[in-house]
Amino acid sequence: MPTAFAPQPLPRWHRAVLKVGSSLLTTAEGSLTGRHAEALATFVARSRSAGREIVIVSSGAVAAGRGLATPERGAGLTGRQALAALGQTRLIALWQTFFDAPVAQVLLTHDDLRNRRRYLNARTTLRELLSLGAIPVINENDTVAVDELKLGDNDNLAAIVAALVDADVLFIASDVAGLYSANPRTDPFAQPIDDVAEVTDAHLASAGGAGSAAGTGGMRTKLEAAGKAAAAGIETILFDGRDVACIEGLAEGTLTGTRLRAPRTRMAARKYWLRHAPPAGKITVDAGAVDALRTRGASLLPGGVVAAEGDFARGDVVDIADEKAPFARGIAQYSAADVRRIARRHTRDIEIALGYSYGENVVHRDDLVALTS
Repeated sequence: MPTAFAPQPLPRWHRAVLKVGSSLLTTAEGSLTGRHAEALATFVARSRSAGREIVIVSSGAVAAGRGLATPERGAGLTGRQALAALGQTRLIALWQTFFDAPVAQVLLTHDDLRNRRRYLNARTTLRELLSLGAIPVINENDTVAVDELKLGDNDNLAAIVAALVDADVLFIASDVAGLYSANPRTDPFAQPIDDVAEVTDAHLASAGGAGSAAGTGGMRTKLEAAGKAAAAGIETILFDGRDVACIEGLAEGTLTGTRLRAPRTRMAARKYWLRHAPPAGKITVDAGAVDALRTRGASLLPGGVVAAEGDFARGDVVDIADEKAPFARGIAQYSAADVRRIARRHTRDIEIALGYSYGENVVHRDDLVALTS
């Protein structure tokens, strides 16, 4: 038998993404089960009671749908899309049984996260759901996706979602205890790897393929996801989602699994990117806004905007300047034309001026970095 993982402290975190694979939510025959989900849901509930926030990325819709169809149906792409539609409602209903708080279903494709406007819309929606006290449960929109129905889609989706919501850590619950030096199912001498400073090509080369019939992601895709998360300054935690004691340990701040570190902290990675991203324009603000942004860590509201220069679009990086020079940089929630129309207005007047609203912030405080002290 392979050696056990050594307990170690979890990194400090406030917001996390928890990815749960199909193998933890379905039986060998493909029907949906809450056997392992219950312990994971308890971890989520305990974390929320401690003031933390968790977004769940959950596989299992196709497998759950397969349990509702006759064995000969569901073959091919269109069949799998139909199975996803059948299984999605059962998947969300399963998660809702474990929580008193409302569960919110969010279906995404990778295209939603590549398109700048849709990316920001998804981010705004998830932030609002968290502020409402809801538990977002995200899944790939397999009913309409084409090329995304492939190996490891939700592992990588979870990493993208972690960056999307500015998570501190990505938890990946699997049917293995963590990363080993070899495949523990076939090699009795496989050694556990408790801590990885950085995911390398050697790690990827030694990783295996899919681990079960129900799942689509093997260890390689989990390491790929960890690499994506690390680029955003987010650590990844691999653990056994079937091990109740391990999951209870997570709630107590102890990991028995693999910790994959990020070269920089989340904030450092984000600030580095913002400081070095070429600005597409400039927003000049008044003295009150300068004080609010510099000393109070506030978001930029339209009332403090004096002018907007350039032809930037929603989602572009812009400089924020006082009357002399830029002192901050951030991501614009509105285009240059929109900013000019809502400048000096109260937030309640945004929809009156534009006919629509992307929220009260011209630049959200989470999307701001100071250029000078």
